[in-house]
Amino acid sequence: MIYEPNWLMLIGCFFKEFIFLSNEVLPKINFYDQDFIDLYDRSWVRILDNRKEGSQTNKFEGVYLGCEGQTTFNLYENCLSSLFLNYSNQTFSPFPMIDYFYSRQEEDGAIRCDYSLENGLPVLTEENPEGICIPLLAYVEFFFYHKIANKKRLKEIVPKLEKYFDWIKATFRQENGLFSVPLEALDLGNLPRDDVFYPVDFNAQLAMNALYMSYIGDILNDKELSFRFKRMYFALKTRINNLMWDSEKKFYFDLDKAENKLDLKHIGCFWTMLAEIPNDERAASLIKYLKDPEFFGTDNPFPCVSADSVCYNEKGNGHTGSVIPAFTYMVIKGLEKYGEAVFARECAIRTLYFVIDTLSPEEDKNGDVWGAYLSDKEGIPHWVKGEKEGFPVKKDLSQVCLLSITLMIENIIGFEISLPRKTVYWTVPSLEVMGIENLSLKRNFITILSNKNVRGWEIRLESEKLYYFTIEILDEKKKKTLPIPSGKCSMLIDKL
Repeated sequence: MIYEPNWLMLIGCFFKEFIFLSNEVLPKINFYDQDFIDLYDRSWVRILDNRKEGSQTNKFEGVYLGCEGQTTFNLYENCLSSLFLNYSNQTFSPFPMIDYFYSRQEEDGAIRCDYSLENGLPVLTEENPEGICIPLLAYVEFFFYHKIANKKRLKEIVPKLEKYFDWIKATFRQENGLFSVPLEALDLGNLPRDDVFYPVDFNAQLAMNALYMSYIGDILNDKELSFRFKRMYFALKTRINNLMWDSEKKFYFDLDKAENKLDLKHIGCFWTMLAEIPNDERAASLIKYLKDPEFFGTDNPFPCVSADSVCYNEKGNGHTGSVIPAFTYMVIKGLEKYGEAVFARECAIRTLYFVIDTLSPEEDKNGDVWGAYLSDKEGIPHWVKGEKEGFPVKKDLSQVCLLSITLMIENIIGFEISLPRKTVYWTVPSLEVMGIENLSLKRNFITILSNKNVRGWEIRLESEKLYYFTIEILDEKKKKTLPIPSGKCSMLIDKL
Protein backbone atom coordinates (compact mmCIF):
# COMPACT_ATOMS: atom_id res chain seq x y z
CA MET A 1 0.00 0.00 0.00
CA ILE A 2 2.88 2.34 0.63
CA TYR A 3 3.64 2.56 -3.11
CA GLU A 4 0.07 2.87 -4.34
CA PRO A 5 0.00 6.71 -4.65
CA ASN A 6 3.11 6.65 -6.85
CA TRP A 7 1.59 4.03 -9.13
CA LEU A 8 -1.62 6.05 -9.37
CA MET A 9 0.36 9.15 -10.26
CA LEU A 10 2.30 7.30 -12.96
CA ILE A 11 -0.89 5.83 -14.42
CA GLY A 12 -2.49 9.30 -14.38
CA CYS A 13 0.50 10.84 -16.17
CA PHE A 14 0.44 8.04 -18.76
CA PHE A 15 -3.24 8.55 -19.53
CA LYS A 16 -2.81 12.35 -19.68
CA GLU A 17 -0.02 11.93 -22.22
CA PHE A 18 -1.92 9.29 -24.19
CA ILE A 19 -5.10 11.38 -24.41
CA PHE A 20 -3.16 14.55 -25.24
CA LEU A 21 -1.17 12.96 -28.08
CA SER A 22 -4.07 10.95 -29.50
CA ASN A 23 -6.50 13.88 -29.73
CA GLU A 24 -5.04 14.87 -33.11
CA VAL A 25 -4.65 18.47 -31.98
CA LEU A 26 -0.94 18.46 -32.84
CA PRO A 27 0.97 17.45 -35.96
CA LYS A 28 2.49 13.98 -35.82
CA ILE A 29 5.78 13.02 -37.42
CA ASN A 30 6.83 9.77 -39.06
CA PHE A 31 10.51 8.88 -39.05
CA TYR A 32 12.59 5.73 -39.31
CA ASP A 33 14.11 6.23 -35.83
CA GLN A 34 11.50 5.75 -33.10
CA ASP A 35 13.68 7.60 -30.57
CA PHE A 36 13.24 10.79 -32.59
CA ILE A 37 9.46 10.36 -32.67
CA ASP A 38 9.41 9.76 -28.91
CA LEU A 39 11.51 12.87 -28.29
CA TYR A 40 9.20 14.95 -30.49
CA ASP A 41 6.05 13.63 -28.78
CA ARG A 42 7.47 14.06 -25.30
CA SER A 43 8.47 17.65 -26.14
CA TRP A 44 4.81 18.57 -26.56
CA VAL A 45 3.96 16.82 -23.29
CA ARG A 46 6.72 18.76 -21.50
CA ILE A 47 5.28 21.96 -22.92
CA LEU A 48 1.88 20.95 -21.55
CA ASP A 49 3.43 20.27 -18.13
CA ASN A 50 5.35 23.56 -18.02
CA ARG A 51 2.64 26.00 -19.07
CA LYS A 52 2.01 28.74 -16.54
CA GLU A 53 -0.69 31.38 -16.32
CA GLY A 54 -0.10 35.10 -15.95
CA SER A 55 -1.68 37.17 -13.20
CA GLN A 56 -3.22 40.59 -12.68
CA THR A 57 -0.10 41.74 -10.85
CA ASN A 58 2.36 40.89 -13.62
CA LYS A 59 -0.17 42.01 -16.29
CA PHE A 60 0.36 38.91 -18.45
CA GLU A 61 -2.88 37.68 -19.97
CA GLY A 62 -2.84 34.10 -21.11
CA VAL A 63 -0.37 31.23 -20.83
CA TYR A 64 3.40 31.28 -21.10
CA LEU A 65 6.14 28.65 -21.08
CA GLY A 66 8.03 28.48 -17.79
CA CYS A 67 11.22 26.79 -16.60
CA GLU A 68 12.89 26.03 -13.28
CA GLY A 69 14.12 29.04 -11.32
CA GLN A 70 12.33 31.52 -13.59
CA THR A 71 11.73 34.96 -12.07
CA THR A 72 11.16 37.08 -15.20
CA PHE A 73 9.48 37.10 -18.60
CA ASN A 74 12.43 37.10 -20.99
CA LEU A 75 12.00 38.55 -24.49
CA TYR A 76 14.73 36.42 -26.10
CA GLU A 77 13.40 33.16 -24.60
CA ASN A 78 9.87 33.95 -25.69
CA CYS A 79 11.04 34.68 -29.23
CA LEU A 80 12.79 31.29 -29.30
CA SER A 81 9.68 29.55 -27.94
CA SER A 82 7.49 31.10 -30.61
CA LEU A 83 9.55 29.38 -33.33
CA PHE A 84 8.33 25.93 -32.24
CA LEU A 85 4.94 26.85 -30.77
CA ASN A 86 4.14 27.93 -34.34
CA TYR A 87 3.79 24.21 -35.09
CA SER A 88 1.25 23.45 -32.35
CA ASN A 89 -1.78 23.95 -34.64
CA GLN A 90 -2.63 26.85 -32.29
CA THR A 91 -2.92 24.46 -29.34
CA PHE A 92 -0.23 26.57 -27.67
CA SER A 93 -0.53 30.02 -29.22
CA PRO A 94 2.76 31.96 -29.27
CA PHE A 95 1.08 35.31 -29.91
CA PRO A 96 0.19 36.33 -26.32
CA MET A 97 3.81 35.70 -25.31
CA ILE A 98 5.15 38.11 -27.93
CA ASP A 99 2.29 40.62 -27.67
CA TYR A 100 3.02 41.02 -23.96
CA PHE A 101 6.33 42.69 -24.79
CA TYR A 102 4.70 45.01 -27.32
CA SER A 103 2.26 46.04 -24.60
CA ARG A 104 5.22 47.03 -22.39
CA GLN A 105 6.87 49.21 -25.06
CA GLU A 106 7.88 52.64 -23.77
CA GLU A 107 7.38 55.99 -25.49
CA ASP A 108 10.91 56.07 -26.90
CA GLY A 109 10.42 52.57 -28.38
CA ALA A 110 12.29 50.64 -25.69
CA ILE A 111 11.29 47.03 -25.08
CA ARG A 112 13.31 45.58 -22.24
CA CYS A 113 14.69 42.07 -22.10
CA ASP A 114 13.19 41.11 -18.72
CA TYR A 115 9.97 41.91 -16.88
CA SER A 116 9.23 40.73 -13.37
CA LEU A 117 6.96 37.72 -12.92
CA GLU A 118 5.85 39.32 -9.67
CA ASN A 119 4.74 42.80 -10.78
CA GLY A 120 5.43 43.13 -14.54
CA LEU A 121 7.99 45.92 -14.12
CA PRO A 122 11.23 46.01 -16.17
CA VAL A 123 14.16 44.26 -14.52
CA LEU A 124 17.37 46.16 -15.28
CA THR A 125 20.83 45.27 -14.01
CA GLU A 126 24.14 47.03 -13.58
CA GLU A 127 25.64 44.77 -16.25
CA ASN A 128 22.81 45.52 -18.71
CA PRO A 129 21.32 48.87 -17.63
CA GLU A 130 19.15 49.35 -20.74
CA GLY A 131 17.83 45.79 -20.78
CA ILE A 132 18.82 45.04 -24.39
CA CYS A 133 18.88 41.45 -25.69
CA ILE A 134 19.31 39.60 -28.99
CA PRO A 135 16.81 41.35 -31.34
CA LEU A 136 14.62 38.73 -33.01
CA LEU A 137 11.19 40.35 -33.22
CA ALA A 138 11.20 41.10 -36.97
CA TYR A 139 12.50 37.60 -37.71
CA VAL A 140 9.75 36.08 -35.55
CA GLU A 141 6.97 38.19 -37.09
CA PHE A 142 8.09 37.23 -40.60
CA PHE A 143 7.68 33.55 -39.71
CA PHE A 144 4.38 34.20 -37.94
CA TYR A 145 3.09 35.59 -41.22
CA HIS A 146 4.08 32.49 -43.18
CA LYS A 147 2.32 30.27 -40.62
CA ILE A 148 -0.91 32.27 -40.21
CA ALA A 149 -1.02 34.60 -43.25
CA ASN A 150 -2.36 37.45 -41.10
CA LYS A 151 -1.37 40.62 -42.95
CA LYS A 152 -3.47 42.69 -40.56
CA ARG A 153 -1.21 41.64 -37.68
CA LEU A 154 1.87 42.74 -39.62
CA LYS A 155 0.36 46.16 -40.33
CA GLU A 156 -0.43 46.65 -36.63
CA ILE A 157 2.98 45.43 -35.46
CA VAL A 158 5.21 47.34 -37.91
CA PRO A 159 5.03 50.69 -36.04
CA LYS A 160 6.13 48.94 -32.85
CA LEU A 161 9.00 47.21 -34.65
CA GLU A 162 10.09 50.53 -36.19
CA LYS A 163 10.09 52.28 -32.81
CA TYR A 164 12.04 49.38 -31.27
CA PHE A 165 14.64 49.59 -34.04
CA ASP A 166 14.88 53.38 -33.63
CA TRP A 167 15.44 52.99 -29.87
CA ILE A 168 18.27 50.51 -30.47
CA LYS A 169 19.90 52.90 -32.97
CA ALA A 170 19.57 55.92 -30.70
CA THR A 171 20.93 54.05 -27.67
CA PHE A 172 23.68 51.80 -29.02
CA ARG A 173 24.91 53.04 -32.42
CA GLN A 174 28.40 54.54 -32.43
CA GLU A 175 29.97 57.15 -34.70
CA ASN A 176 31.44 54.53 -37.05
CA GLY A 177 27.96 53.08 -37.68
CA LEU A 178 28.54 49.88 -35.69
CA PHE A 179 26.71 49.06 -32.47
CA SER A 180 28.08 48.52 -28.97
CA VAL A 181 26.02 46.66 -26.35
CA PRO A 182 26.82 44.98 -23.02
CA LEU A 183 28.08 41.42 -23.45
CA GLU A 184 25.46 40.23 -20.95
CA ALA A 185 22.89 40.82 -23.69
CA LEU A 186 24.39 38.20 -26.03
CA ASP A 187 23.87 34.92 -24.13
CA LEU A 188 27.49 33.77 -24.40
CA GLY A 189 28.14 33.65 -20.68
CA ASN A 190 31.72 33.34 -19.57
CA LEU A 191 33.55 33.55 -22.91
CA PRO A 192 36.64 35.77 -22.50
CA ARG A 193 35.37 38.87 -24.31
CA ASP A 194 36.24 41.61 -21.80
CA ASP A 195 37.92 43.80 -24.42
CA VAL A 196 35.01 43.63 -26.87
CA PHE A 197 33.40 46.96 -27.70
CA TYR A 198 31.82 46.12 -31.06
CA PRO A 199 30.46 42.54 -30.85
CA VAL A 200 30.16 40.83 -34.22
CA ASP A 201 27.13 38.84 -33.11
CA PHE A 202 24.95 41.81 -32.12
CA ASN A 203 25.84 43.77 -35.25
CA ALA A 204 24.96 40.76 -37.41
CA GLN A 205 21.74 40.20 -35.44
CA LEU A 206 20.68 43.80 -35.99
CA ALA A 207 21.52 43.55 -39.69
CA MET A 208 19.31 40.45 -39.82
CA ASN A 209 16.56 42.40 -38.06
CA ALA A 210 16.77 45.14 -40.71
CA LEU A 211 16.77 42.52 -43.49
CA TYR A 212 13.55 40.94 -42.22
CA MET A 213 11.98 44.36 -41.73
CA SER A 214 12.60 44.95 -45.44
CA TYR A 215 10.98 41.57 -46.22
CA ILE A 216 7.95 42.63 -44.16
CA GLY A 217 7.83 45.87 -46.18
CA ASP A 218 7.74 43.77 -49.37
CA ILE A 219 4.88 41.66 -47.98
CA LEU A 220 2.88 44.79 -47.15
CA ASN A 221 3.79 46.37 -50.50
CA ASP A 222 5.19 49.28 -48.51
CA LYS A 223 8.02 50.40 -50.77
CA GLU A 224 9.18 53.17 -48.42
CA LEU A 225 9.48 50.75 -45.47
CA SER A 226 11.25 48.14 -47.58
CA PHE A 227 13.72 50.64 -49.08
CA ARG A 228 14.50 52.30 -45.75
CA PHE A 229 15.38 49.05 -44.02
CA LYS A 230 17.24 47.65 -47.03
CA ARG A 231 19.41 50.76 -46.92
CA MET A 232 20.04 50.24 -43.18
CA TYR A 233 20.81 46.59 -43.80
CA PHE A 234 23.34 47.22 -46.57
CA ALA A 235 25.03 50.01 -44.60
CA LEU A 236 25.55 47.69 -41.61
CA LYS A 237 26.50 44.76 -43.83
CA THR A 238 29.20 46.85 -45.51
CA ARG A 239 30.67 47.96 -42.18
CA ILE A 240 30.75 44.38 -40.85
CA ASN A 241 32.45 43.14 -44.01
CA ASN A 242 34.97 46.00 -44.07
CA LEU A 243 35.88 46.12 -40.38
CA MET A 244 35.23 42.68 -38.90
CA TRP A 245 36.39 40.26 -41.61
CA ASP A 246 39.95 38.92 -41.29
CA SER A 247 41.19 38.05 -44.79
CA GLU A 248 44.02 35.86 -43.47
CA LYS A 249 42.04 33.80 -40.96
CA LYS A 250 38.91 34.03 -43.10
CA PHE A 251 36.64 34.68 -40.14
CA TYR A 252 34.61 37.53 -38.65
CA PHE A 253 35.88 38.87 -35.31
CA ASP A 254 34.78 41.20 -32.52
CA LEU A 255 36.44 44.62 -32.34
CA ASP A 256 37.81 46.55 -29.39
CA LYS A 257 37.13 50.25 -28.93
CA ALA A 258 39.96 51.18 -31.30
CA GLU A 259 38.46 48.87 -33.97
CA ASN A 260 41.22 46.27 -33.60
CA LYS A 261 40.13 42.67 -34.27
CA LEU A 262 40.11 40.40 -31.21
CA ASP A 263 41.41 36.89 -31.80
CA LEU A 264 38.60 34.70 -30.44
CA LYS A 265 36.65 32.48 -32.81
CA HIS A 266 33.22 32.07 -31.23
CA ILE A 267 29.78 30.92 -32.37
CA GLY A 268 28.47 34.50 -32.56
CA CYS A 269 30.35 34.98 -35.83
CA PHE A 270 27.88 32.71 -37.62
CA TRP A 271 24.96 35.08 -37.15
CA THR A 272 26.50 36.72 -40.22
CA MET A 273 25.34 33.76 -42.33
CA LEU A 274 21.75 33.99 -41.13
CA ALA A 275 21.94 37.71 -41.93
CA GLU A 276 23.28 36.90 -45.45
CA ILE A 277 26.35 39.08 -44.87
CA PRO A 278 29.23 37.01 -46.35
CA ASN A 279 29.50 36.49 -50.10
CA ASP A 280 29.72 32.91 -51.36
CA GLU A 281 33.52 32.82 -51.09
CA ARG A 282 33.55 34.01 -47.48
CA ALA A 283 30.64 31.74 -46.60
CA ALA A 284 32.59 28.76 -47.97
CA SER A 285 35.44 29.60 -45.58
CA LEU A 286 33.05 29.82 -42.62
CA ILE A 287 31.46 26.49 -43.58
CA LYS A 288 34.91 24.86 -43.55
CA TYR A 289 35.24 25.91 -39.92
CA LEU A 290 31.85 24.36 -39.19
CA LYS A 291 32.83 21.05 -40.78
CA ASP A 292 36.31 20.79 -39.23
CA PRO A 293 36.38 18.92 -35.86
CA GLU A 294 39.37 21.01 -34.82
CA PHE A 295 37.18 24.11 -34.85
CA PHE A 296 33.35 23.93 -34.68
CA GLY A 297 32.69 20.52 -36.25
CA THR A 298 32.75 18.59 -32.98
CA ASP A 299 30.74 15.39 -32.47
CA ASN A 300 27.89 17.45 -31.09
CA PRO A 301 28.16 20.27 -33.58
CA PHE A 302 28.85 23.88 -32.91
CA PRO A 303 30.31 24.63 -29.47
CA CYS A 304 30.24 28.25 -28.33
CA VAL A 305 33.97 28.61 -28.90
CA SER A 306 36.29 26.98 -31.44
CA ALA A 307 37.88 23.74 -30.24
CA ASP A 308 41.34 25.15 -31.04
CA SER A 309 40.84 28.06 -28.65
CA VAL A 310 42.93 28.33 -25.49
CA CYS A 311 39.76 28.72 -23.44
CA TYR A 312 37.95 25.69 -24.93
CA ASN A 313 37.15 23.07 -22.30
CA GLU A 314 35.85 19.58 -23.09
CA LYS A 315 33.96 19.56 -19.76
CA GLY A 316 32.08 22.66 -20.82
CA ASN A 317 33.16 25.03 -18.03
CA GLY A 318 30.12 27.19 -18.64
CA HIS A 319 29.97 28.29 -22.27
CA THR A 320 33.63 27.51 -23.07
CA GLY A 321 32.93 24.11 -24.60
CA SER A 322 29.14 23.97 -24.39
CA VAL A 323 26.68 23.53 -27.23
CA ILE A 324 23.68 25.85 -26.87
CA PRO A 325 20.59 24.67 -28.83
CA ALA A 326 19.54 28.17 -29.92
CA PHE A 327 22.93 28.74 -31.54
CA THR A 328 22.78 25.32 -33.19
CA TYR A 329 19.43 26.37 -34.67
CA MET A 330 20.94 29.66 -35.82
CA VAL A 331 23.90 27.98 -37.56
CA ILE A 332 21.69 25.40 -39.27
CA LYS A 333 19.39 28.12 -40.61
CA GLY A 334 22.42 30.02 -41.84
CA LEU A 335 23.70 26.91 -43.62
CA GLU A 336 20.38 26.60 -45.44
CA LYS A 337 20.86 30.07 -46.93
CA TYR A 338 24.12 28.99 -48.55
CA GLY A 339 22.91 25.72 -50.12
CA GLU A 340 24.10 23.37 -47.39
CA ALA A 341 20.79 21.59 -46.72
CA VAL A 342 22.37 18.11 -46.51
CA PHE A 343 25.07 19.16 -44.06
CA ALA A 344 22.50 21.13 -42.04
CA ARG A 345 20.30 18.02 -41.76
CA GLU A 346 23.24 15.86 -40.74
CA CYS A 347 24.11 18.32 -37.96
CA ALA A 348 20.50 18.44 -36.76
CA ILE A 349 20.44 14.64 -36.49
CA ARG A 350 23.79 14.53 -34.70
CA THR A 351 22.83 17.09 -32.08
CA LEU A 352 19.47 15.39 -31.41
CA TYR A 353 21.25 12.12 -30.65
CA PHE A 354 23.07 13.95 -27.85
CA VAL A 355 19.76 15.21 -26.48
CA ILE A 356 18.35 11.67 -26.62
CA ASP A 357 21.43 10.21 -24.90
CA THR A 358 21.12 12.72 -22.05
CA LEU A 359 17.47 11.75 -21.63
CA SER A 360 18.39 8.09 -21.12
CA PRO A 361 18.87 7.45 -17.38
CA GLU A 362 22.15 5.94 -16.29
CA GLU A 363 22.52 4.02 -13.04
CA ASP A 364 20.43 5.91 -10.44
CA LYS A 365 20.19 9.16 -12.43
CA ASN A 366 17.07 10.46 -14.13
CA GLY A 367 17.30 11.85 -17.63
CA ASP A 368 16.12 15.33 -18.54
CA VAL A 369 16.46 18.08 -21.13
CA TRP A 370 18.80 21.02 -20.63
CA GLY A 371 19.73 24.42 -22.00
CA ALA A 372 23.30 23.30 -22.83
CA TYR A 373 25.14 20.10 -23.80
CA LEU A 374 28.72 18.92 -24.11
CA SER A 375 30.38 19.10 -27.51
CA ASP A 376 32.44 15.89 -27.58
CA LYS A 377 30.71 13.49 -25.19
CA GLU A 378 27.33 12.72 -23.71
CA GLY A 379 26.06 14.81 -20.83
CA ILE A 380 25.78 18.40 -19.73
CA PRO A 381 28.57 20.95 -19.17
CA HIS A 382 30.12 21.44 -15.75
CA TRP A 383 32.24 24.19 -14.28
CA VAL A 384 35.85 23.17 -13.81
CA LYS A 385 35.98 24.64 -10.31
CA GLY A 386 32.79 23.75 -8.50
CA GLU A 387 29.28 24.39 -9.80
CA LYS A 388 27.56 27.61 -10.75
CA GLU A 389 23.89 27.90 -9.92
CA GLY A 390 21.52 28.13 -12.84
CA PHE A 391 23.74 26.69 -15.60
CA PRO A 392 22.77 24.74 -17.50
CA VAL A 393 19.05 25.39 -17.02
CA LYS A 394 17.10 22.20 -16.41
CA LYS A 395 13.98 21.71 -18.58
CA ASP A 396 14.94 24.73 -20.69
CA LEU A 397 12.26 24.10 -23.29
CA SER A 398 12.77 27.41 -25.07
CA GLN A 399 16.18 26.04 -26.08
CA VAL A 400 15.79 22.29 -26.54
CA CYS A 401 12.41 22.34 -28.33
CA LEU A 402 14.01 24.37 -31.11
CA LEU A 403 15.85 21.13 -31.87
CA SER A 404 13.23 18.51 -31.04
CA ILE A 405 10.31 20.26 -32.80
CA THR A 406 11.45 23.03 -35.17
CA LEU A 407 14.55 21.35 -36.59
CA MET A 408 12.75 18.01 -36.59
CA ILE A 409 10.01 19.35 -38.88
CA GLU A 410 12.05 21.80 -40.96
CA ASN A 411 15.41 20.09 -41.36
CA ILE A 412 15.23 16.40 -40.45
CA ILE A 413 11.82 15.72 -42.02
CA GLY A 414 12.52 18.66 -44.34
CA PHE A 415 9.36 20.80 -44.67
CA GLU A 416 9.19 24.49 -45.53
CA ILE A 417 5.65 25.83 -45.28
CA SER A 418 4.09 29.11 -46.38
CA LEU A 419 0.40 29.61 -45.77
CA PRO A 420 0.04 32.86 -47.79
CA ARG A 421 1.65 31.17 -50.78
CA LYS A 422 -0.33 27.95 -50.14
CA THR A 423 2.92 26.01 -50.60
CA VAL A 424 4.63 23.09 -48.91
CA TYR A 425 8.22 22.50 -49.98
CA TRP A 426 9.70 19.11 -49.05
CA THR A 427 13.46 18.74 -49.42
CA VAL A 428 15.05 15.34 -48.69
CA PRO A 429 18.60 14.12 -49.37
CA SER A 430 17.20 10.67 -50.26
CA LEU A 431 13.86 8.95 -49.83
CA GLU A 432 13.18 7.46 -46.42
CA VAL A 433 10.07 6.35 -44.55
CA MET A 434 8.98 9.63 -43.02
CA GLY A 435 6.51 12.47 -43.19
CA ILE A 436 3.99 14.48 -41.21
CA GLU A 437 0.32 14.11 -40.35
CA ASN A 438 -2.35 16.60 -39.31
CA LEU A 439 -0.30 19.72 -39.93
CA SER A 440 -2.45 22.84 -39.91
CA LEU A 441 -2.39 25.37 -42.73
CA LYS A 442 -4.87 27.67 -41.05
CA ARG A 443 -8.17 25.78 -41.48
CA ASN A 444 -6.62 23.21 -43.77
CA PHE A 445 -5.02 20.08 -42.30
CA ILE A 446 -2.55 18.21 -44.46
CA THR A 447 -0.79 14.85 -44.32
CA ILE A 448 2.30 14.00 -46.38
CA LEU A 449 3.96 10.57 -46.00
CA SER A 450 6.55 8.64 -47.99
CA ASN A 451 6.59 4.87 -48.08
CA LYS A 452 7.96 2.06 -50.22
CA ASN A 453 5.69 -0.60 -51.69
CA VAL A 454 5.71 -3.04 -54.62
CA ARG A 455 5.38 -0.14 -57.07
CA GLY A 456 8.38 1.70 -55.60
CA TRP A 457 8.55 4.87 -53.52
CA GLU A 458 5.18 6.53 -53.11
CA ILE A 459 4.16 9.85 -51.56
CA ARG A 460 0.68 9.80 -50.01
CA LEU A 461 -1.01 13.15 -49.59
CA GLU A 462 -4.20 14.22 -47.88
CA SER A 463 -5.65 17.72 -47.65
CA GLU A 464 -8.92 19.50 -47.02
CA LYS A 465 -8.16 22.26 -49.55
CA LEU A 466 -6.00 22.92 -52.58
CA TYR A 467 -2.32 23.75 -52.04
CA TYR A 468 0.90 23.46 -54.05
CA PHE A 469 3.41 20.80 -53.16
CA THR A 470 7.06 20.73 -54.24
CA ILE A 471 9.28 17.74 -53.60
CA GLU A 472 13.04 17.88 -54.16
CA ILE A 473 15.13 14.72 -53.81
CA LEU A 474 18.73 15.86 -53.71
CA ASP A 475 20.45 12.50 -54.33
CA GLU A 476 18.37 11.77 -57.42
CA LYS A 477 18.33 15.40 -58.61
CA LYS A 478 14.56 15.26 -58.93
CA LYS A 479 12.26 18.20 -58.33
CA LYS A 480 8.56 18.54 -59.08
CA THR A 481 5.79 20.97 -58.18
CA LEU A 482 2.17 19.81 -58.29
CA PRO A 483 -1.19 21.23 -57.24
CA ILE A 484 -2.63 18.97 -54.53
CA PRO A 485 -6.44 18.89 -54.64
CA SER A 486 -8.69 18.36 -51.64
CA GLY A 487 -9.05 14.76 -50.56
CA LYS A 488 -6.52 11.91 -50.81
CA CYS A 489 -4.04 11.26 -53.58
CA SER A 490 -0.62 9.71 -54.15
CA MET A 491 2.35 10.10 -56.45
CA LEU A 492 5.01 7.60 -57.54
CA ILE A 493 8.55 8.99 -57.37
CA ASP A 494 9.67 6.89 -60.35
CA LYS A 495 7.14 8.74 -62.48
CA LEU A 496 8.58 12.19 -61.71
